Order: sequence, then structure tokens, then C-alpha cells
Amino acid sequence: MAYYKEIVTKAVIGKGKKTTKEVQTINTTENVNNVLGCWVINHSFSGVIDNGTIIVNGSYDVNVWYSYDNNTKTNVMIRRFTYSDTMNVKIKENSKLTNTSEIIVRSLSQPSVTDVSNNGSEITLNIEKQMGVEVVGDTKVRVSVADDYDDYEEIIDDNDIDVSDVTDDYLN
Repeated sequence: MAYYKEIVTKAVIGKGKKTTKEVQTINTTENVNNVLGCWVINHSFSGVIDNGTIIVNGSYDVNVWYSYDNNTKTNVMIRRFTYSDTMNVKIKENSKLTNTSEIIVRSLSQPSVTDVSNNGSEITLNIEKQMGVEVVGDTKVRVSVADDYDDYEEIIDDNDIDVSDVTDDYLN
């Protein structure tokens, strides 16, 4: 007959990823002729639980290099953008999202500029990123335990004295 025990442990109780596309604008003081380059750096983020919902808050810097004054001068604009993404992570059955659950956030695809355009002094950027979230929480594991299992090995020692061989003379 087998018996069962429940073990309470920490495990991943939910996991999901989300791709977001954002349109950001940067206004310059000059009329832009050409965008020569743009890149995203300094991406930072964290996850929190807010009323049973997982929110990923983060920020990144966008550097845009552009020419102006009939392509005779260049400048680099740096702007910080913040975001707050709601992550709808499905929690596995028999588990619950609580305030003690741990949220692990990973950037599966760093923010990058997929398209850029300019109109006068305004630069429009399309930015795409992919974030992954894991929820670690308490869960129960049920294991079968055998009732007659003995994991000790019997030790047989050749030097043991057989009590039946002991005579009365030996005891005196």
C-alpha cells in the first residue's frame, strides 16, 4: 500500500511573454533634413503586483543623430521614455497570485527602433520590445511514499562473536 505526502515548495506558477510596439516622438529645435541614426540604450525594468495584476514598469533612452541646416550640421538628441505594461499571465491551476509571489522579468528582445521618419522639427520613432514574466509562488507537490521502504543496508561483520559458542569457562 502506498501513502502520499504533500510537499510545499516554490515553483514557477505562471509564465508569459508580450511584444509591444510604441510610437514615440522627439521634437527638435531645428528642421531635420535626415535622420542619420538612432539607437536605444539604458533599458531598465521591474515587475510588481497591483491588485492581482502584474505590471512591468521600465524606461529606456533613445539617441537620435540627425542633420539639419541643408545637411551641413548634425546633432544628437537624447530622450528618456518610460512605460508601464500590463502582463496577463495565466496562473497554473491550484496556484494563486499573492502579494508574496515573486515576479521575475526578462527582456526577451531589447527595445529597438524599427522605423523612423521626420517632418520638420518632429522625429517619429516606432519602437518594439518583447518582455517575459515568470511568477514564482508556493505550490504543493504530491509524492507517493512506500510504507515498508527501508533505505539502510544490513551490515554483516565477520568478526562478530556467536554467543552460542561461549562456554562457562570463558565467562569465569
